[in-house]
Amino acid sequence: MDALLALLAHWGYVILAAFVVAEQVPLPVPAVPVLLGIGALAADGRMSIVVALAIACAAAVPMDLLWRRLGAVAVRFMCRLALEPASCVRRTETLFERYGSRVLLIAKFVPGLTALAPALAGLVKVPLARFLILDIAGVVLWAGTWLSLGYLFSRALELILAQTARAGSLLAELAAGVMIYVLFKIVQRQRFLRLLRTARITASNLKSMLDRGEDVWIADLRSGLEVEASPYTIPGARWLVAEAITEAAAEIPRDLEIVLVFT
Repeated sequence: MDALLALLAHWGYVILAAFVVAEQVPLPVPAVPVLLGIGALAADGRMSIVVALAIACAAAVPMDLLWRRLGAVAVRFMCRLALEPASCVRRTETLFERYGSRVLLIAKFVPGLTALAPALAGLVKVPLARFLILDIAGVVLWAGTWLSLGYLFSRALELILAQTARAGSLLAELAAGVMIYVLFKIVQRQRFLRLLRTARITASNLKSMLDRGEDVWIADLRSGLEVEASPYTIPGARWLVAEAITEAAAEIPRDLEIVLVFT
């Protein structure tokens, strides 16, 4: 434990910058333990919370600006990384529809929102000045919360670290369990994608069906944000929010080809 704190005391700011950047990429590298550790060291006067906040902002905001600039491209990239991409993106879009750009204030606290929120802010064209104000405030709120908790509970944190060091085998078993779960979800997703590919048609295939006059019932399942960003749809398509499919089940024909449009 002492060696860990000594390492953090010497290289803490560099480690913090690296972990914050990694978390914004996003990689599964949590910056919260580093923030807690720096907060605990700040209680002993060995580190500065103000400097740590400045470094967190300097590491996070440029990455968020990059995601904002990429917009839709970034959202598609996040979909490929996420274990549950559709639900993750849909949850973020729902939050944006309900609270607007204020979601940036709490994005760092919610798994999956860290990079998606800035990307969706770019997708819906949140003004740069407003984005910067809310994004910086969100980073300060996030980093400041964990730094303050580390500062206030520094003694308890040292005790927890000591107990954690003694429970190394248990942590190894938990880590193995997490890895098995992640691998299971990856395999599950790949199987689902293979099944989905067999039922997928291209835009040109659909156009050919419509040109031949085939009876096709088309449901546009894009979210309100996606429709706002690209207000175009296929002629005759019914816009239907994905969450409302159950309520609209009676309207879905059983005797026609059904095409679902997601993007």
